[in-house]
Amino acid sequence: MQAKRQQRLVFKIGTSSLTGGTPALDRARMLEFVQQVARLHKIGHQVVVVTSGAQAAGRERLNWPTLDRSVPAKQMLSAVGQSHLMHFYSEMFDIFSIAVAQVLLTRDDLTHRTRYLNARDAMLALIDRRIIPIVNENDTIATKEIRVGDNDNLSALVASTVDADMLVLLTDQHGLFTADPRKDPNAKLIDEVDRIDDSIYALAGGSGTRLGTGGMITKIEAAHTATRAGVTCIIANGAEPDVLARVVRGERLGTRFRAAADLPESKKRWLLTDKPHGTLQVDAGAAKILVERKVSLLPVGVTHVLGHFERGETVMIVNPEGRKIAHGLSNYDSDDLSRICGVKSDKIIDILSYTYGEAIHRDNLVMM
Repeated sequence: MQAKRQQRLVFKIGTSSLTGGTPALDRARMLEFVQQVARLHKIGHQVVVVTSGAQAAGRERLNWPTLDRSVPAKQMLSAVGQSHLMHFYSEMFDIFSIAVAQVLLTRDDLTHRTRYLNARDAMLALIDRRIIPIVNENDTIATKEIRVGDNDNLSALVASTVDADMLVLLTDQHGLFTADPRKDPNAKLIDEVDRIDDSIYALAGGSGTRLGTGGMITKIEAAHTATRAGVTCIIANGAEPDVLARVVRGERLGTRFRAAADLPESKKRWLLTDKPHGTLQVDAGAAKILVERKVSLLPVGVTHVLGHFERGETVMIVNPEGRKIAHGLSNYDSDDLSRICGVKSDKIIDILSYTYGEAIHRDNLVMM
């Protein structure tokens, strides 16, 4: 199977793949990864790299100091290690005459609409000039409230932001198995996943390595985010020979998560990444019609309003059981929407003295 040329690809390489399971960066493995990226870049593919390893690089640069597990200590390691890591990437890509650019992001950069567009424009400008963005979370300034928390989910947000065709998550596992292969010799690799549901999440275990921050669960979360945004996602073992070219060609390596059939437009891609400011619980009838017909949400179908938000801010929509079904931009602030829960549209003006009609218009709604 020959893949189409000039795809837009996002590759995420984890700490375990960068270090080979050792405490230090493995330069030979890094160079092998860079060579693979360079070959794909040379034949016309557009590439973004999301990298882990800043803290590991910081520990190495400081000769493995004994530190506590506090946030400032981790931020210090990231600050030292990020420049060290980028130095290696820059030198290695220079071998192939490829320019790279450092891009440091937090969740705020990808959930605030204006900053999202700025980040998107910057990365697309780099891609258009055949410069490879090297993306990492900005751990030095990130607080708990604005962290993505792991580079698996960061890579999915980046893939959605740049309208990627494919996201490849490289790890020290061969993909998603029917059970933990380190504990169950009968575990079988799952080649392809059509739909991510609770049964798929149940297969994911904990963190696979003490050096990294992600486990299989974060990779499933990332695949879920990516596929909802129309991006095919593959989890594969970074130690496989020429793994990137093989998965891009369509070879069956690792676990492939199929993209949603409909590719959301830019605004809806952003809505998938935006952190909700509140929650609207809807009744069973509204939940059913939203899922089946993708129509606007009317106030009459809203049963509860949770949290404080302004008009035009993103809210999460959940069904009566609390399951997330959509994100959308509210036409009303939380106080006014609370007053018109369960109210038919023709009665809203009597209560508020104004009306915007729908609680959320279908054009500002993206199903989860």
